[in-house]
Amino acid sequence: MTDAAQRLKSLVEQLLGAPLPVRIRAWDGSQAGPPGAPILVVRNRRAVRRLLWKPGELGLARAWVAGDLDVDGDLYTALGLMAAFLWERGEDDRTLVQALRDPQVRAAVRGLVRLAGPALPPAPPREEVRRARARLHTKCSDRRAISHHYDVSNDFYEIVLGPSMVYSCAYWDDAGTLAGTLAGTLEDAQRDKLGLVCRKLALTAGQRLLDVGCGWGSMAIHAAREYGVSVVGITLSHEQAAYARKRVADEGLMDKVEIRVQDYRDVADGPYDAISSIGMAEHVGSARYLEYARDLYALLKPGGRLLNHQIARRPQRDESTYSLDAFIDSYVFPDGELAPVGATVTQLERAGFEMRDVEAIREHYALTLRRWVANLQADWDHAVRLTSPGRARVWLLYMAACALSFERNRIGVNQVLAVRTPVPGDSGMPLRARTWN
Repeated sequence: MTDAAQRLKSLVEQLLGAPLPVRIRAWDGSQAGPPGAPILVVRNRRAVRRLLWKPGELGLARAWVAGDLDVDGDLYTALGLMAAFLWERGEDDRTLVQALRDPQVRAAVRGLVRLAGPALPPAPPREEVRRARARLHTKCSDRRAISHHYDVSNDFYEIVLGPSMVYSCAYWDDAGTLAGTLAGTLEDAQRDKLGLVCRKLALTAGQRLLDVGCGWGSMAIHAAREYGVSVVGITLSHEQAAYARKRVADEGLMDKVEIRVQDYRDVADGPYDAISSIGMAEHVGSARYLEYARDLYALLKPGGRLLNHQIARRPQRDESTYSLDAFIDSYVFPDGELAPVGATVTQLERAGFEMRDVEAIREHYALTLRRWVANLQADWDHAVRLTSPGRARVWLLYMAACALSFERNRIGVNQVLAVRTPVPGDSGMPLRARTWN
């Protein structure tokens, strides 16, 4: 009788019409596939059932999070090979109904059903978000989404992010080779990113800064300590707020920094001299982005600057076909949406802002994510104890896959500097060279 690995490999190749680029190790210990390639470990038949009941990315994600699938070998290499095999070949353009019209595909599915064995569909891992999708980006739904992502464990985030506790891309001196070894620490690069934001905002002592999505308080503390500004930091995460307040107290900056659990739509104590929004706008949603931009515009005084640091996706030929990434939406950032940078700039301009600078720092995020992955892997057992095996696996897959996406220009990240330019039009910006580098 054919061993499980060879049978599974043959059926998957028959189903998808191409040779698998990775090796398979099945639940019976058998192996099949290219020698020396990373090994996709299929620990049990339940992994096959997950893929049959939920074909595509979500089925793979459920199997990974549950521990039914694993990788033996370099995770980045395995993910890169599988991404090219599954998504860059155009197979995702075919619907399931269209695919099943092919007799070869139907035969492969029948073979996989026999291999998986009779059983009900496995329950999704408990780390998967379960919620009604009727209304997105209400204040209530946004609070739940933020809590899912950020109220995991401050101690867990300390492992991943390191002492800087900055959960957005760092700013490296020399990107060099994306996967290479860089001079300087992650903490140095995060400090340099915070300094870059402050310089772009032209912060000076005595000004008021609103930090939207303040996280664990790093930007607020840096701006208050290094530039003498008064800062209001807002977040929807109670765990983040408690952590940030303690850091502020430890730094002796309670007279300079206020941390609030507050929705940006509820801030009513403007005007501010400057606003920073770092890694927060991805949570806003396309339907409410203009509202977000208008709210921030209204909170700035004339001549005030906004620094919007935001992940962007590549534009699609038909933007109406855009859908949320199944894995990210179900396990990482519920309801999060990415937009092309051009769409973001357009919405900010519609709100009244004048665009003054756009800096693409895509490579910097790839490097940052690889450092975060290394931090997590180095303290894996502790991270699992703080959360769960499934939650740690979510973060490992998410960060490694995102690093590859940034490296391959599937997604990017941009710092957009905008000004509420007053009438008659003096932006307050320098005429020539930028002053922040």
